[in-house]
Amino acid sequence: MTIAKADYIEGLAKGLSVLEAFDTERQRLNASLTSQRTGLTRAAARRHLLTLTELGYLETDGSHYWLSARVLRFAGTYMATSRLPRTLQPTLNRLAQQTQAAFSAVVLDGDECVIVARSAGVAEPVRLLAYGLHLGARLPAHATSTGQVLLANMAKTDFNTWMQGRSLARITPKTEVGLGAFKKMIEQVRAQDHALSRDAHELGIHALAVPLRNMQGQTLAALNVVGTMAQLPEASVQAKWLPLLQQAASELRPLL
Repeated sequence: MTIAKADYIEGLAKGLSVLEAFDTERQRLNASLTSQRTGLTRAAARRHLLTLTELGYLETDGSHYWLSARVLRFAGTYMATSRLPRTLQPTLNRLAQQTQAAFSAVVLDGDECVIVARSAGVAEPVRLLAYGLHLGARLPAHATSTGQVLLANMAKTDFNTWMQGRSLARITPKTEVGLGAFKKMIEQVRAQDHALSRDAHELGIHALAVPLRNMQGQTLAALNVVGTMAQLPEASVQAKWLPLLQQAASELRPLL
C-alpha cells in the first residue's frame, strides 16, 4: 500500500527506525552507532534516543541506550489479539506432544522470518541455536526452510523484485549465496511445495517447512519442524515428517 506524501508522518517513521536499529548483534547503541544504522544525523539520532528514553521504550547509562521491557507491549498485544497465532497454537502443541519435536509458525517480514507461534509442552530438542527459537525471533529468510517456502510462494514478479540488487549473507559454509543457484533453489521449493534446509542457518540444525494457506489459496505463514540430522534423516523426512506437516496444513486451512 502506498499513501499520499501528505499523510506520511516522517517523524514517526524515524522514531520507529531507531527502535528497529537494536538487534541481537547491536544490543546497545550510542548516538553515533544509531546514526550509522538509521541514516539519521547524529544530532537527530540523539534526540530520538532521548525522546524514546523519556517515553520509557529505552534505558540508558548516559552514554549507551538499550531496549526496555516496554517495547514488549507491542509484541504482547500482537500475540494476544492476532488471529493467526491463536489459531495455530493448539495444532503446534498437539504436534509437539505427538512427536516430542519442536514446531514453529513463521511469517515473512522483508529480509527476515519472524516466529509468531511456537510449540509448547515438551522439552526443547534443539539447544544449539545461538539465539534460540523464541517467539518473535527473527531469522534470515534465505537461509531458513520457512523463509524459502514463503519466498517460493510469492508471485514471481514480487520474488524477482525481492531479489533485485540483493546480496545473500553467508551464515554457514552450507548457506547458498549465489543468486542464480538460490533462484533455482526457490524454483524447486515452489515445484515441490516444501523446503528442507540442512545446516544453512546453523551447523547441525535441520528444518523442514510447508506453506500454510487459507481457503482462498493465499499463503499466510509457513509451518516447520526443527531438529538435528539424527532427528530428521532423509528417510524419515519423506516417510514421517513431510506427511505430518502437510496433514496439519490441510487441517488448518479452513481455519485461516
